[in-house]
Amino acid sequence: MTLIKSISGIRGTIGGQTGDNLTPLDVVKFTTAYVRLIGSHNPGKRLTIVVGRDARLSGALVSNLVEGTLLACGADVINVGLCTTPGTEMAVITNKADGGIIITASHNPRQWNALKLLNASGEFLTDREGKQVLAMAEEENYSYPEIDGIGHVISREPFNDTHIEQVLALKAVDVEAVKARHFKVVVDAVNSVGGIVIPKLLRKLGCEVVELNCDPSGEFAHNPEPLPQNLTEISQVIVREKADLGIVVDPDVDRLAFVSEDGSMFVEEYTLVAVADYILSLGGGDTVSNLSSSRALRDVTERHGGHYAASAVGEVNVVTKMKETGAVIGGEGNGGVIYPELHYGRDALVGSALFLTYLAKKGMTMTELRKTYPAYFASKNKIQLTPAIDVDKVLREVKERYKNEQVNDIDGVKIDFAENWVHLRKSNTEPIIRVYTEAKSMEEADALAQRFIAEVQEICNL
Repeated sequence: MTLIKSISGIRGTIGGQTGDNLTPLDVVKFTTAYVRLIGSHNPGKRLTIVVGRDARLSGALVSNLVEGTLLACGADVINVGLCTTPGTEMAVITNKADGGIIITASHNPRQWNALKLLNASGEFLTDREGKQVLAMAEEENYSYPEIDGIGHVISREPFNDTHIEQVLALKAVDVEAVKARHFKVVVDAVNSVGGIVIPKLLRKLGCEVVELNCDPSGEFAHNPEPLPQNLTEISQVIVREKADLGIVVDPDVDRLAFVSEDGSMFVEEYTLVAVADYILSLGGGDTVSNLSSSRALRDVTERHGGHYAASAVGEVNVVTKMKETGAVIGGEGNGGVIYPELHYGRDALVGSALFLTYLAKKGMTMTELRKTYPAYFASKNKIQLTPAIDVDKVLREVKERYKNEQVNDIDGVKIDFAENWVHLRKSNTEPIIRVYTEAKSMEEADALAQRFIAEVQEICNL
């Protein structure tokens, strides 16, 4: 399996050949390069780096390698142990650390792990900084400090309770309103760190919690990506338990999906839409999501008199656009909610607390709330290409064909038609073009996708 180096960090499968997988030598190499980058921003300073991990099976192994390498590089370490991605980000901010490393492969299967790299603001490195780390990692000669210069472990204390209290302290989170509704919630945390934090957060909000796959063993009970086809069990449990809703998180708890009281999917794209609806109802403002996210966010934003803006795909790009526009809420259509009142990172704890507050205040059921939003349907496809095909040239040809339509080319090519849209973008890791479409029916979305797949194949002479 190829080691994947991208804007989201360094990830790969455990074991195998150095440079082809995430091996111990690769972990040491990339951690060393990261410390060198952070050190270049803080010349002469003794660095403090936060380390946190999800519950996947290789987490302790990789964490030990990362911690030891940081110490060997002369950095002090705050190890928060089993911690969510947003919790680790908040630990960087709260401790005024110089950076952080999150050990998680997010929604990837059990054999994967990764290093997600943070700056002093608890945010992901920029694309430019990420490329610097990759370049430094390829250098052959490393110099480490001698014995008096090695780092120390400052603390080994969990941060999860602090993160929960920070969420509950937000002005927009009405704890008493949620308590008054006495929600019964089923939680599926896919046997990772969400099984520790989400039930605890909900109980502090006065909810009755039914735990499903909440043992942080790292043995994922199903495919860990919170998509409808992976969530049949929680749908059945919700109906059987007569619960008000279900909450599903991925292994590192930055993605959030809801399931309605009848077992139907609220739909991951609508997590951000509903939370944004609530935040905008408090005083208006602007929103941001990436180009591949639902048009429903734009519709809801404009309903509240605000302005919607789209960014390139990737959390760091969403955050950059949010800062540029002063957006009060933003995120991604994969269930990632970014609420800058707390921090600029996708956070399922924040998303859950804000959503439950809104649901409590509206006095609606999940299915009733869902019906208040525009109904859109998404189709996600890909076109397999040969390595010899110039993908950028293909996308330029598509753009030229549709130059009289509303076209956005900041990340591939997105064409907004009156009733639907299509987004074509190339993969950074394999010779494919991703084709995302959205329309007012599933049939229309699928048909639009097939139309553009045929056009691309024609251009490529496939």
